[in-house]
Amino acid sequence: MKGAILSVAALLILAGPALAATPADTTATTISGDYAEFRTADVYTGPCFANGEVGLTGDEAVLAWHVKAGSWEGMKLDGLSVIAVVRASATLGNPYSNPLPARAVMIVDSRATAEQRAALVRFAQAQAGPLLATVVAVESSPIAFELGTQHGTVSVMANTVKISTRPVVASDEICHNEDVFYPPLAAHLTHAMPAVTLEGSYQGNHLGKTWNDAGRRGAFVGQFAA
Repeated sequence: MKGAILSVAALLILAGPALAATPADTTATTISGDYAEFRTADVYTGPCFANGEVGLTGDEAVLAWHVKAGSWEGMKLDGLSVIAVVRASATLGNPYSNPLPARAVMIVDSRATAEQRAALVRFAQAQAGPLLATVVAVESSPIAFELGTQHGTVSVMANTVKISTRPVVASDEICHNEDVFYPPLAAHLTHAMPAVTLEGSYQGNHLGKTWNDAGRRGAFVGQFAA
């Protein structure tokens, strides 16, 4: 991978996709923090690889938000995290198929009060729109969300979820024309860069499937402000 390509990727600012909805509550106070996303398909890739995966994988995703500061619907959420685990009906991001209906499991920070947990769920639903419309379970769990010292490195851990990433480097190039093929699934991202998944797993029992993936250029690390 050429240094120029990496530089562009590292500075990439991505808007939320069409699936993500604008929050209906216009009175919500500004909220900001860190974001991580894992997909079971490469998001930074060339068309040759993407065409080989579409329809076969990429139906699953994990979206994670860590609130640094701010409120949602009048509820302060400073320092709390929320994770959405999604199983869709098709490869997420493929413009030629409909990923809906999708089912989601919400994992809310165990340190949150009942009111804060409800606000965290509604906040995540506002960021990812129809993907999180059907929530089959809400779980409470300790959530560790840690950014590494190297840009593009993050670790997210909950009872049933593990995500760890590293930056994309030159040796990750295969087609020599890689780019961000699929944008992130969440809206209101002020920054998002593709990353390599060192570990991406879901081991819960609410979606009819578990997964454990590694070594894929299938993650995003960024920030949000809504």
